[in-house]
Amino acid sequence: MESGVVSFHLNLSLMTPGHFRTAWRLPRADPLAYVDIDHYRRLARIAEEAKIDAVFLGDSPALRGEIEDAPGTGLDPLVLLGHLAAITTHLGVIATSSTTYNSPYNLARRFQSLDHVTRGRAAVNVVTTGSPAAAANFGLAEHPPKGERYRRAHEFLEVVTRLWDSWDQGAIVADKRGGRYADPDLIHRIDHVGEFFSVAGPLPVTAGPQGRPVIVQAGGSAEGLAVAGRFADVVFTVAQTQAKAVAFRDDIRVRAAGAGRHPDDVKVSLGVVVLVAETEGQARRREQELYATLPIERLSAALVANLGLPPDRFGPDDPITVADLPDRVPESAFSAGFSASTRALIADGPRTPRELVQRGAGGSGHRLLVGSAEQVADDLQAWYEAGAADGFTVMPADTAVDFENFARLVVPILQERGLFQTGYRHPTLRARLLARLTEGALS
Repeated sequence: MESGVVSFHLNLSLMTPGHFRTAWRLPRADPLAYVDIDHYRRLARIAEEAKIDAVFLGDSPALRGEIEDAPGTGLDPLVLLGHLAAITTHLGVIATSSTTYNSPYNLARRFQSLDHVTRGRAAVNVVTTGSPAAAANFGLAEHPPKGERYRRAHEFLEVVTRLWDSWDQGAIVADKRGGRYADPDLIHRIDHVGEFFSVAGPLPVTAGPQGRPVIVQAGGSAEGLAVAGRFADVVFTVAQTQAKAVAFRDDIRVRAAGAGRHPDDVKVSLGVVVLVAETEGQARRREQELYATLPIERLSAALVANLGLPPDRFGPDDPITVADLPDRVPESAFSAGFSASTRALIADGPRTPRELVQRGAGGSGHRLLVGSAEQVADDLQAWYEAGAADGFTVMPADTAVDFENFARLVVPILQERGLFQTGYRHPTLRARLLARLTEGALS
């Protein structure tokens, strides 16, 4: 790579059994791996050996209805990723937390603490939670509407970031002779009173090695994009077409500038479901094995409903055209980002629900990338060079196989091309993800 060109970041999802949620049905799969700490410890060590920037785990504060078909999200991300950080030295950890079903003070303290104990490798992926079932777990009669959830998220992050900044540099004096530990004038209450929260502050701990933990945001609605432009360091997104991805990244950069930030201070991490093997033939055979595990009728109906179409009108093999789609993404859509991404794919030509489910890795919504290591590397390079993303969150199709295959087969090719780091140059996750320029290929 030419000097001064940024290589891209790589995060790896720990979702188990994989982003084909039905991968547990395969003969070699362990149906209980999603709660097996030895499984995750092995993956973390593989990731660090490959110099992966961070491992990521999605989450929902409710058991979702598809538990009949596949495991849920399982272990609490903060507990699990805190443990994995303790057995690694450089690997970053990105834990998902809900702004709807948390308090800002507790979240701020937990992630500030995680930043200290990981020596600067902590990130929080903030979501507003799409599952209505979560409300009953937190004493609410109903799930708050989207507009309210995003107003709360904006205020939530305003409080969290102010709490993270509540200690000035130099607040700890540690004057042993004089007996003065800290200067109270450099530790500030925030005294926040708003629509949703009343928080005095400050936190009981000074800023960690990163200053602030990294904020990752995942939400493609207009409300979510407004939060991303104001607060996010990294935006985790979905795109089925390269043009949609490029337009999304351009939009995020404009939003960041509109919020008074430098466009380079927010990075786009594009989710891609990867199924990789030593040869394309091997990968295609495994692809068919995974397709065979899918409850296609149910997934097709759910996809059709998410597009705002009547499920009884479109069976798994009935083509959907762009003329069939409503004018806009429906408010009832579980994910505005996933729905918009699927609409962009249909705009390129008619697609059946079966094709869309398969293209979206069994309903995850993210683009499925299948091939040999060379083909996967070529694809990621092409999307990066087109300006589709600043890096990728790789989501293994079958975690038991594709996590290690990506780390040990694809990463060395990307490193040889100068597209990915061959060593951890920066000690903190923030410095690695947000660095604007390098002196050349990373070493």
